[in-house]
Amino acid sequence: MSARGLLKSMAIIGSAQAVRILITIVRAKLVAILLGPTGIGLLSVFNNLHEMASMSAGLGLGTSGVREISSAKGEEVTLSRVRRVLFGALVLQGLVAMAAIWLARDTLALWLLDSTDHATEVGLVGVAVFLFLVAGSQTALLQGMRRIGDLGRVTVWSTLFGSASGLLAVWLLGLSGLIWLILLPPLASILVAWHYTRRLPPPTSVRMTPREIWQAWRPMVALGVVFTLGGLATTGTLLLVRTRITQELGLEAAGQFAAAWSVSMIYVGFLLQAMGTDYFPRLTEVIHDRDAANQLMNDQIQLGLALGGPLLLVLIGCAPWLIRLLYSAKFDASATLLQWQTVGNVFKLASWPLGFALVAAARSGIFLVTQLLFNVLFLPAIWFGLPFLGLEVTGIAFLLAYVILFAVIAILVRQLHGFRWEGLSLGLVAGHAGLALALLALARAAPLAGAGASAALGLITAFVGGHIVITKIGSHGRLVSRVARIYEMIGWPIRDIK
Repeated sequence: MSARGLLKSMAIIGSAQAVRILITIVRAKLVAILLGPTGIGLLSVFNNLHEMASMSAGLGLGTSGVREISSAKGEEVTLSRVRRVLFGALVLQGLVAMAAIWLARDTLALWLLDSTDHATEVGLVGVAVFLFLVAGSQTALLQGMRRIGDLGRVTVWSTLFGSASGLLAVWLLGLSGLIWLILLPPLASILVAWHYTRRLPPPTSVRMTPREIWQAWRPMVALGVVFTLGGLATTGTLLLVRTRITQELGLEAAGQFAAAWSVSMIYVGFLLQAMGTDYFPRLTEVIHDRDAANQLMNDQIQLGLALGGPLLLVLIGCAPWLIRLLYSAKFDASATLLQWQTVGNVFKLASWPLGFALVAAARSGIFLVTQLLFNVLFLPAIWFGLPFLGLEVTGIAFLLAYVILFAVIAILVRQLHGFRWEGLSLGLVAGHAGLALALLALARAAPLAGAGASAALGLITAFVGGHIVITKIGSHGRLVSRVARIYEMIGWPIRDIK
């Protein structure tokens, strides 16, 4: 059953991502202790340059390569060509980026830091970009071949080794050692991933003409550029939104928005990463079989909302206390924004499995339109609404943009792929959306009552979600069978889907 495989993969990747996030938090804390605000500020500059350069130089091949590898499984010659072209392209693109950043290191340092004191470290960020792209070719291969366990181990061990060795460099070298926190994690990822990819059958020795290389590279770039443009559009939109908030309401308001956005994106990003790592290659393999693809999309919607929905409901009511825990009482305004955004994330969680059907079918142009649609809706609403509604408009705009995006994607996938909603999928979407909106209203009017209600509804929906999950995967295994007996004891037995 597809649901059992999806759930197993979500558990593996979710656990690996949780460990990665924990290591990242500890790493930031230790850098703050060792080097203070100056170290954190310099590290953030290096990270931002690394992320932007990697996104631009990679052309999205790390993601589009997963699709090409998945669709070529079972065809040895085609798969070998895709593997060779993906690795060669990312190496070449990485070398170009590395050379460009090194040659422009003085200019970049002056622009980013208003000084050339750290020009050498800025130049070395180019080496990190090269290493990151090479590592991306290996992790794309593991994901495309659906080696999810190996991919989870790569995530954990590379983050652990890279962070530990980088922190050692910071401890020994001080501010000059910060660059190793950028260089060593992707290097560790290459070494750890190679340990697992070498276990795969080696690509066949296929001699490729320039025309064949072009034919293999072009579709990957066509789809990959869509991901790159979508990411850059969102980055640009956030920059404009923060600029507008600062101009209209001041830096403090911009800080409130940044805090809410950070918490919201970390949580939903964690959910989507756990869901998508196996789902994307699975969907690519069956996308031309409408019945199989339809079932897989419904399974992912149901599992995503059954597992992630209850936590979103709890987050709505408990947002004020979570914000105070993570930040301080001075960020109370962020809680309201986070509540609006969390309701929007219910629709994001529901639309996400449908949107990947466009990627799996290589409908790059349509997918780009959906990627840009959120920005087209979000930015003008804030730009014109900020003077009238204040900072809260950022949360309202987030929710409205995702409601519209959900409706548009649902219509497109139905028209292009014949998607049919199962009753359970629609019920989960409508139920979680209705509860989320009701909790938002209650939490705004009576925060303590909203927190209590969200905790209660979170438990109830988690209990219902557990029944749905076990029904779909079957009550097999010691732990699952014990949980199934609890449902049987209260008169709600699990009836396995055959």
